Amino acid sequence: MMLSPALVTEVMEATWPPAAHQACGPFTLRIGQGGGKRVSAATADGRWGAEDLSHAEAEMQASGQSPLFLIREDDADLDAALAQRGYRQVDPVVIYAAPIKTLMGDGPSYMTTFPHWPPMQIARQLWADGGIGPARLAVMERVNGPKCAVLGRTDDRAAGVAFVACHGRHAMLHALEVAPALRRRGSAQNILKAAAVWAQDAGADTLSLAVTTANTPAGKLYQGLGMVEAGRYHYRQK
Repeated sequence: MMLSPALVTEVMEATWPPAAHQACGPFTLRIGQGGGKRVSAATADGRWGAEDLSHAEAEMQASGQSPLFLIREDDADLDAALAQRGYRQVDPVVIYAAPIKTLMGDGPSYMTTFPHWPPMQIARQLWADGGIGPARLAVMERVNGPKCAVLGRTDDRAAGVAFVACHGRHAMLHALEVAPALRRRGSAQNILKAAAVWAQDAGADTLSLAVTTANTPAGKLYQGLGMVEAGRYHYRQK
């Protein structure tokens, strides 16, 4: 099972949307309002030249954002041009995806997960402890389709949380956070399985997520659950 790069981009945009989009010649600029790189980065949507690139940089600065570009696998020319302008590569990311039925297996362990919306205070606190604050919660609120927070529990304690949303028949999981003291005890796996069960009930048949290549333990977990690579991207930032 593979998602096309175009579909991955579409699902990501729908399930983790910026506050606004701005057309700038062949570039799409995103207004993130503090919601992180993914909702603040510009992307190239067509043929561009040096003047188009300069214009995009200027428009991002004019909107109060530092110039930031999301580089997909077919953006080699843009990647090289930005490197020549002094942009460094940051946060290489892998997209993993799997059929819902593969990922959910027999479902999460009994009473270990609680899908709900809007997020309970304990879910908000777990996110806040992991650096996911109000600006990223605002991203979740902007999603128009089906969505939920999945609270995970370990040893009768709130252990982790994630956000999952659907776009058509495709779900995507974001903002997975497990308390450091309770990691490697099965909470992330239970949260993923619960997200898959919820997504199936919401009409989805695939689930995907994005993780930095530096997060090796998470990558191994996702692969162990049957997820396969569906794409890569990184950012260029001055």
